[in-house]
Amino acid sequence: MATDPLLKPYRLKHLTLRNRIMISSHEPYYTEDGLPKERYRAYHAERARAGVALTMTAGSAVVSRDSPPSFGNITAYKDEVVPWLRELADECHEHGCAVMIQLTHMGRRTFWNAGDWLPVVSSGREREPAHRAFPKLIEDWDIERITKDYADAAERMQAAGLDGFELQCYGHLLDSFWTPLLNELGDDYNGSLENRLRFTDEVLAAIRDRVGADFIVGLRLVVDEQEAGGIDKAEGLRIARHFRDGGRVDFLNVIRGQVFTDARMTRVIPMTGMAASPHLDFAGEVREAIAMPVFHAARIPDVATARHAIASGKLDIVGMTRAHLADPHVVAKIVAGREDDIRPCVGATYCLDRIYEGGAAHCFHNAATGRELEMPQQIEAAETRRRVVVVGAGPGGLEAARVAGDRGHEVTVLEAADQPGGQLRLAVRNPRRREMASAIDWRMAQSGKAGVEFRFNTVAEAADVLQLDPDVVIIATGGMPGPAPFPGGELTVDSWDILSGDVAPGENVLLWDAAGDHAGLQAAEVLAGAGARLEFVNRERAIASEVMGMNLTPYLQVLQPRGTLFTPARILDADFGSSGRRFQ
Repeated sequence: MATDPLLKPYRLKHLTLRNRIMISSHEPYYTEDGLPKERYRAYHAERARAGVALTMTAGSAVVSRDSPPSFGNITAYKDEVVPWLRELADECHEHGCAVMIQLTHMGRRTFWNAGDWLPVVSSGREREPAHRAFPKLIEDWDIERITKDYADAAERMQAAGLDGFELQCYGHLLDSFWTPLLNELGDDYNGSLENRLRFTDEVLAAIRDRVGADFIVGLRLVVDEQEAGGIDKAEGLRIARHFRDGGRVDFLNVIRGQVFTDARMTRVIPMTGMAASPHLDFAGEVREAIAMPVFHAARIPDVATARHAIASGKLDIVGMTRAHLADPHVVAKIVAGREDDIRPCVGATYCLDRIYEGGAAHCFHNAATGRELEMPQQIEAAETRRRVVVVGAGPGGLEAARVAGDRGHEVTVLEAADQPGGQLRLAVRNPRRREMASAIDWRMAQSGKAGVEFRFNTVAEAADVLQLDPDVVIIATGGMPGPAPFPGGELTVDSWDILSGDVAPGENVLLWDAAGDHAGLQAAEVLAGAGARLEFVNRERAIASEVMGMNLTPYLQVLQPRGTLFTPARILDADFGSSGRRFQ
């Protein structure tokens, strides 16, 4: 193990990190009143206990009242944050894990009607698409005030015993000064690159005056906006060198792209069906060009890629953030030689979509994530061994079988189909979602190691279950599509018929989506792909209300160019084609 590049220590200034794996800054929306209390602490402590070298809290902690939390952000402008962060840092430090935080003023990237309803500010007046705020053009007194807010927040982080912090410089206030796409200010803060970087320099100077030269400070910065007229790679490297040469920054955490819309967000933070580690080579080029510590995280979900990132010299520290939502014990399993047991991140991006819809981050296939106080991530053996029968080998049944098997119970699974997976097997028929099949494969492998017995092609009647003399029976047979909502529904087919290929797509199709989830959209994608003239109708005011922004994006990218007609806010009845179109 001493030769594993991922497990070699790394010295960052005075701080020695025990290995090369970090959890990058992210906001899981576990705060209470803007403070990282017990639930927040338990989430990070679990991953610290399992061996990660550095956990970066908050994505991002806000430094000013006119930067109100838009998705559960830590309020770094409150003195009350200090004792809570100190408890978090102390517990992680006890497990040998360094703790940092990300600080920011979100500028225009927040809601206008959040917090104290103060005007949001930015270097330009263009509306922020994702949060719909029209910013006020920032003034000199705003700059002076916010600079002090940054310094105050930095002092609080130092008082809390954190090992350092990074400033968020992509999509937020500081980098809005950098990019010609947004900056409308006068010459003092616009025009030349030196002028555009002046505000950030002033913030860094104020921070260093407050926390001293030894406290670790980094930047998570955009080095290429990938948009004409914005910061390109050449200018991004000049920006990176500027901060390196200024001597106030200890590391750079490299980002490529923009985050103002869902589609752009998926290019920065790719999801299932998109290329993994798309910006890794780019981050390596930045590290080679600027010769200072470089961190990077953007869908690096597997140990092999992370190991390559370090062994090839592309990164100094590799971020595996969503991988640690899926399995907090990634590092412990590497150390133990159990990499095959790591629960894989499948890129479902349920975690991020929930955050941006105002919900806590939960993992597509790790129910304990974010629930560490109530649901253990490590399964303990049961005191009494029981016979457990699980009916159904879909994702729910497989998880029940795995957990029961790991607890030492004698488990038998009865499944009517000839293979496991249930409805997830229909989902992964879409090539773009095929990666999610590893949620099935992992559970089958883990269940096999726990001695779970599977009986396929078995329709479980009561006698079949009772014959096994069970102590516990778990019914995990899922559900069936409901009947058509109007007379004459015998002429209809359901989404399963389309997804399974049992029914060929027609030429002129009306799709009624009564559930608002992936099944309707995925069926629409099959229909549109077959050349059908398609109208997608639903009752809610938005289409597919259960499919959130980042997951909705790839569906729209397929359906819109093919002329799909979306008709929300309608009730479907038998006369819909003529006079039945009505809003209710």
